[in-house]
Amino acid sequence: MEFYAKELKALQRAGRFRTRELVDEELCDFASNDYLGLAHNKTLHTQTCQKLSYQSIHAPKASMLVNGYHAIHQEFEQALCEANGFEDGIVFGSGFNANIALIESLCRRGDVVFMDELYHASGVLATHFEAVDVVFFRHNDMAHLKELLAATAAKRSIIAVEGIYSMDGDMCDKEVFEIADSTEALLIVDEAHSSGVVGKKLMGVFDYYNITIKPNHIKMGTLGKAYGSFGAYILASEHIITYLLNRAKPLIYATSLSLYDTLLAHNALRFILQNTAELKMQIEQRQKMVQEEFGLDVAGLIVPLVVGDNTKVMQIKEQLKKEGFLVGAIRQPTVAKAIIRVIIRVGESEERLRFVLRRLRELLC
Repeated sequence: MEFYAKELKALQRAGRFRTRELVDEELCDFASNDYLGLAHNKTLHTQTCQKLSYQSIHAPKASMLVNGYHAIHQEFEQALCEANGFEDGIVFGSGFNANIALIESLCRRGDVVFMDELYHASGVLATHFEAVDVVFFRHNDMAHLKELLAATAAKRSIIAVEGIYSMDGDMCDKEVFEIADSTEALLIVDEAHSSGVVGKKLMGVFDYYNITIKPNHIKMGTLGKAYGSFGAYILASEHIITYLLNRAKPLIYATSLSLYDTLLAHNALRFILQNTAELKMQIEQRQKMVQEEFGLDVAGLIVPLVVGDNTKVMQIKEQLKKEGFLVGAIRQPTVAKAIIRVIIRVGESEERLRFVLRRLRELLC
């Protein structure tokens, strides 16, 4: 029996029906979040395989709290702390799980989460837990956030923002750090789309804004985007990390991050730190190209082009696919208005990027 036939037909009528698509390696990729092209870097892959081959085990085997915490995990966590200026850190199985862990475990009864209305779906999902009290503030509206904090009777306040927002592509306001510090609120910054993309060392918005790390600051980053691997990490004070180890269910009850992915991400971190100047130059060249073709200043490597029609975004995507280019077609309800989401990744040539931007100008007319 087809238990959800009506629901699926409704999604098809609304132009919101989704399917899996096999990777086509012949297409020029302007859709994935592989911002620096490191998922194609065979040197990093070879280095990872060689080092892993000398280990007595090649899989974590268990949860981090039950014999699943390997020296490979610890060394990477320490390297992340050193690169980002945090006291302690811990790796997770995915950014989705890391966000669930943060919101669900940090917010106890009497606490309130103040979340940007465009925060990632994983964080929003975590607010549905019974004990989590959430208030959404208008996107990047610091005046609204201050009003809400001033009126709260919360035992603890927790602010949640993204470094660079995954769909709009804009950066969090620097004032959010000052607001969190002045109100003694915990501040969660989801750096999934900013780590590896912005900052003096390409470490993200803490780096970009030259923030002095404080005990109330928490950074979450993913490894499946700029780092060309899989998994995630949380950086914070030793106190917060110790608390997560004892309360975060996605950490306690899940097998540790794979050793291959952890080691690959560590090699990627080294690569980013060793090649920062060249990577920054390539990022800036691509941002300049977007300004020249569309008059848009983008904070990172995400270019959202508003179309407003679920059907049309799919038509544009399919047309470019026929021409050998892959872009993202993001539809409602993921975004308020349907967009073509272009990732101006370092992994593709400037010539190809220029061409696809100009074709998009034609197709959007």
